[in-house]
Amino acid sequence: MANDQYEQLVTKYRKKLAEKLGGEENIETAISEKIISKEYETFKKELLPVKLTLYEKACNNAEKIIKISPDKKKAHEIQKDIDAVHLQITPTGVYSFSISGPLVLAVVGILLSMFIPALFGNDTSMFFILASIMTGAVLIYPMQQIPKYIANSWRMQASNQMVLCIFYIVTYMRHTSNLERALEFAASHLTGPLALDLKKVLWDVETSKYETVKDSLDRYLDTWKETNFEFVEAIHLIESSLYEGSETRRISLLDKALDVILEETYEKMMHYAQNLKGPITTLHMLGIILPILGLVILPLIVSFMAEVKWIHIAVLYNVALPIAVYIMGKTILTSRPTGYGDTDISEEHPELKKFRKIIIHIGKKELYFSPMLLSIIVAGSCFFIAIIPLLMHFIGLSDIGFGNDDTTTACGYTYCFLDYREDAFGNEMGPFSLIATVISFFFPLAAGLGIGIYYKLRSQNVIKIREESKKLEQEFASGLFQLGNRLGDGIPAEIAFQKVAGVMEGTETGKFFEIVSDNINQMGMSVERALFDTKRGAVLYFPSKMIESSMKVLTESAKKGPQIAARALITVSQYIKEMHRVDERLKDLLAEIISSMKSQISFMTPVIAGIVVGITSMISNILAKLGPMLQQQQGGAAVGSAGALPMDLFGLGIPSYHFQAIVGIYVIQITYILTILANGIENGADNLNEKYLIGKNVLYATILYVGIAFIITIIFNTVAVMVLEGVVA
Repeated sequence: MANDQYEQLVTKYRKKLAEKLGGEENIETAISEKIISKEYETFKKELLPVKLTLYEKACNNAEKIIKISPDKKKAHEIQKDIDAVHLQITPTGVYSFSISGPLVLAVVGILLSMFIPALFGNDTSMFFILASIMTGAVLIYPMQQIPKYIANSWRMQASNQMVLCIFYIVTYMRHTSNLERALEFAASHLTGPLALDLKKVLWDVETSKYETVKDSLDRYLDTWKETNFEFVEAIHLIESSLYEGSETRRISLLDKALDVILEETYEKMMHYAQNLKGPITTLHMLGIILPILGLVILPLIVSFMAEVKWIHIAVLYNVALPIAVYIMGKTILTSRPTGYGDTDISEEHPELKKFRKIIIHIGKKELYFSPMLLSIIVAGSCFFIAIIPLLMHFIGLSDIGFGNDDTTTACGYTYCFLDYREDAFGNEMGPFSLIATVISFFFPLAAGLGIGIYYKLRSQNVIKIREESKKLEQEFASGLFQLGNRLGDGIPAEIAFQKVAGVMEGTETGKFFEIVSDNINQMGMSVERALFDTKRGAVLYFPSKMIESSMKVLTESAKKGPQIAARALITVSQYIKEMHRVDERLKDLLAEIISSMKSQISFMTPVIAGIVVGITSMISNILAKLGPMLQQQQGGAAVGSAGALPMDLFGLGIPSYHFQAIVGIYVIQITYILTILANGIENGADNLNEKYLIGKNVLYATILYVGIAFIITIIFNTVAVMVLEGVVA
């Protein structure tokens, strides 16, 4: 009876499900997808801490309001990119947001344009209306490509870890021929997207989405066939080693897998370096040389076209050009092949996060301050100084000046503090004075020092620790080789560490082995605890995944005997040497390009921009005074006569105060973008080094630009004043 009631309930609810799902055959699929979806959400929450981003929310909300679907081919491509980075959106949501987002932006821009005339003059409203409409139209296509950009960035971060991934898998499988455990070992020592992807491969097996690890891994490898076939080929060789009955043949296939990815990585990087010269030259010309040289003629254009304001130039140089250069640079980076990349060790080792702060030692105590606080204080102070001329004019303070009498200036002296003037339309413009121009240098100082101090102080302590670990990695191969030989001679690991520490005394490797030996002899720890103890383990003092994984191999292989451990360590040392050799060859390939980009960042851009600002300031000063001076010399001729022509011909132009601020901020923007590009080309996805280089380069470029521009401006304007006084005389 109970069974009959149970069957009736099942039949009843199956009918209801069939009505809602459109047929009996869709029930099992829906139930299965629901279970998989629930498990996947659990997996994402535990192992993939990818929060629902603002972009995801925007796409999902846009899809609810207005549904715009791409064609099937485009939808398939977008879905591949979405799946690659685990975004919780649909192709329809992407397209809906790509239309509604720019539309909302254009409408907001048009509404704001109603208030623009009050700030920048009545003739600027139409410019901002047209700019808003054009910006909205131009943004549609890039916003449709956002999943592709995110996926390319994800793939670049993942590909940076591929050589290490093969190294970890091969290293583990030399002593234990188990693919699943080798993937777990690799996933635990890798960082970034590739580690999460490997965990997803294992998770799909645990949730029975695939029957075997090989099936799950092969499905994952399909996503890399087009972009990183050498990684796919290496994994297939590793899989083939599982079916070899001969131990010699099995080891040979594993060695071949690492050789394949190393050699093909070098070959692809060689082609990348050859093809990089053209795009980098184009980027250099369009993003640096032409815009900066174009600044020389801008004062002349503005003098002859009174409708052109400083805000128009600011939109072009501080918004449009940086965005264009950034997109060009990111496009260049997306084609970067598999390489090597380091990680932010403070993310992997939470105990190192304190080194992101400013550390002040008071006796035995340490005080920690956020670099953000200092950068805000410095940037805020500089910005306040920079806007003093604007504040003085806003509150209506009288202009002051010094020097000889000069009727062409607002204050009546050669040098004014503000020097505001009226243009042909009756609008007040300024400040034109040399003093205001000098004060305007605090605009780039505010931006440059604020950004530079924050990034440099946040990363310099952490990068010092990583550099020490890198020194250890370079020596570690020979240390491992010696340790392997000692184990091969039958010496216990506890004594072998002590002997190798004595041989390598004074080196970073010697220090590492000495810590292990002290933990064993003085603290009574086992080898594993001496290496990985959470408080005194040697690995804590040298935070390197390479070193940690090598020691994991030692402790794992030692369980099978000292001879196996000896062979494992000797093999690991050979692998590390081979990887280091290929890494150096890759750096040689990119050396010329990186050297050129570094010279652009650290010297050419700030120097050229500084000289241009000085020349432009002189030209603007001459043009601003020449018209009134000639008119006075001709006795104030009537409008339309020959004497009135110079006043109409030489307009007020653009104030050097605004012009210098635009150029200075542009220099900082270009330095910032080129630093990201140079670091990406040389090191791949290395966030820690990127932050350190941004801080270092932005600080240096800002100080160099301000110094050169200040000197050139003072010299050229002094000469201009002397020439103009001679003309009047």
